[in-house]
Amino acid sequence: MSLPELVTPLKRQTLSGDVYVQLRELLMSGHMMPGEQISLRSTAAALGVSVMPVREAVHRLVAEQALELTPNRALRVPIMSVSQFREITSIRINLEGLATEQAAGHLGDAAIQQIGALHERFAEEMARPKPDCSRLIAVNKELHFAVYKGAGMPILLQMIEALWLRIGPILNHDLRSGSRRVGEQVAVNHHARLVAALKRKDGGAARAALRGDIESAAEYIVSAGVLLAADALDEPVPGAGKPASKTARRAGGGRKTA
Repeated sequence: MSLPELVTPLKRQTLSGDVYVQLRELLMSGHMMPGEQISLRSTAAALGVSVMPVREAVHRLVAEQALELTPNRALRVPIMSVSQFREITSIRINLEGLATEQAAGHLGDAAIQQIGALHERFAEEMARPKPDCSRLIAVNKELHFAVYKGAGMPILLQMIEALWLRIGPILNHDLRSGSRRVGEQVAVNHHARLVAALKRKDGGAARAALRGDIESAAEYIVSAGVLLAADALDEPVPGAGKPASKTARRAGGGRKTA
């Protein structure tokens, strides 16, 4: 679906903040794809606001490197290189692993039941002949952050959110594309081990299950060829007046949000 179909018209007075929150959530949830161009006017029309609060929200997201301005002044979701993706994945394993291990010792029975219910929803959707990728992506994010919030470490949670803001557009490529990981229910198996470890309050096992989930998804994304080669970042971007590399065209030929 295009961006205008995903956002909700706004009515409150803190318009710039509300626009920011909606766009931020779409990026973190993987609903916006790398290379996807964003129209300020179309976004403003979809939200029912003027262009000004959209521009202000977008400037915040550009400052956070969640969006970027290309040399020809087009606004788009950044295209990530393999090296950038691997670096962020390594940081995620450490930060999200820490949050998961801490959560294992802090989560109460009600919170663990909630996480277990999210796992069941994810598994049920994954088992359908044609899983709804949007639902899978949403439930997956909800499950992960239910765990991370359980650590009771708000600064760590903010750091994790910042990473997901940058990596979200590419993070769920396997769920969107119906990869082998979907057919073999790889994520379901990792989530099952995670939930079981949380119930036992085994922080080390929970951290290991989380690491397996992150690493298996990352391996698929790298092998799928949807990232830029490290040296391709210095090449001309699509639409900048010179031909882009095949890798850049493949990764950057995303939808234009009109």
